[in-house]
Amino acid sequence: MKREIEALLGLIQESPTAFQAVAALKRRLLAAEYTELREAEPWTLCRSGKYFTTRNGSALIAFRLPAGETDSFQIIASHSDSPSFKIKENPDMEVEGHYVKLNVERYGGMLCAPWFDRPLSVAGRIAVQQGNEIRTELVCIDRDLLMIPNLAIHMNHEANKGYEYNAQRDMLPLWRDGNSKKKFMDCIAEEAGVRPEQIVGADLFLYNRMPGTVWGEGDCYFSAPRLDDLECAAASMEGFLAAEESLGTPVFALFDNEEVGSGTKQGAASTFLTDVLLRLFLEQGKSRADYLRAIANSFMISADNAHAVHPNYADKHDPSNRVYMNSGVVVKHSANQHYTTDAVSDAVFRYLAAKAGVSLQHFHNRSDVAGGSTLGNISGNQVALATVDIGLAQLAMHSPYETAGCSDYLDFIRIARCFYGLRTEARDGGFAFSE
Repeated sequence: MKREIEALLGLIQESPTAFQAVAALKRRLLAAEYTELREAEPWTLCRSGKYFTTRNGSALIAFRLPAGETDSFQIIASHSDSPSFKIKENPDMEVEGHYVKLNVERYGGMLCAPWFDRPLSVAGRIAVQQGNEIRTELVCIDRDLLMIPNLAIHMNHEANKGYEYNAQRDMLPLWRDGNSKKKFMDCIAEEAGVRPEQIVGADLFLYNRMPGTVWGEGDCYFSAPRLDDLECAAASMEGFLAAEESLGTPVFALFDNEEVGSGTKQGAASTFLTDVLLRLFLEQGKSRADYLRAIANSFMISADNAHAVHPNYADKHDPSNRVYMNSGVVVKHSANQHYTTDAVSDAVFRYLAAKAGVSLQHFHNRSDVAGGSTLGNISGNQVALATVDIGLAQLAMHSPYETAGCSDYLDFIRIARCFYGLRTEARDGGFAFSE
């Protein structure tokens, strides 16, 4: 078990932002002899072929074609982004000639307090102009560079009674003293090996430098940055690569910007999945009607982590549906359809779990607590197909350092491997399965 978790933690270490996460997964696919397809170029597809494509450098879709006809898709979707702080334009802010801090803004809804007093750095991408061409370069400063220092208790005696953080005042990271005159973007240019004037755009984020760790009696837990949602993404990829060839068409989908509503060209609300699946049919000489029939036979697992019962706040959770780490993969339910799970998709996932020999848990919010949502329903606005929302139980969601259970990760790999080895077929309001 520890070997698989350490591999996951290694992937997370390689992936300080969505851009690096997609680059890391691309390397895995290329090593497994998948062919990269570019959206702006013609596609040549062969039966039994293995392919992937990316959008914006932060979203990725991979698929395998069956030896026979493509008449259904088995899709697992997750997301690449996590809450963080994005660096603004003109970020350098001098303080009394002695400090320089960086101007940042929040990306997504996060727990602010855990960002204080820990080593941070910067990663993302820059746009570089060279003559009449603009290209993008990934940047990751792999050293302790920044800190958001807390205000001492002596100057805020009420700090331990609760504090409302102001993102513009409280959350700006310190990066150098007044003895250096270097501009922050000069530092980025130096790291990227380009001249500062060549940088014409940037998507740069703070990231937590603390590496992941396995802990607890019997190594039962692990903690790391960005478990929401790289844990589900990594498990899905493991199952995708390990699955047996099947009569169906397995699809691994990784969207960006779930933490801010998915409404981008690379988000779950975009046409990315539709474009890839439809093009897969058209490039093989099939019709849109063929594609629509395949969608009707298809099934999607929307995989985004779930809230475990907190040992110190057990009353925050539903009284009869209790979710715990290391107790099974979580099926998420919502009467108001914040999650896509219904009787049929729940039953399909129960079938998959039983076939994989994995236990399940069921999550409902307390009836007096508003719940969140995820990418399943959002994606369904573009590709309407039967979908179940699931997750892996974790604590401290949206902290820069989150905690999950080791056995749950392995359980989802087993389900993903099983699912990707099946063909689904809609039948009488339900589904039938074949291998």
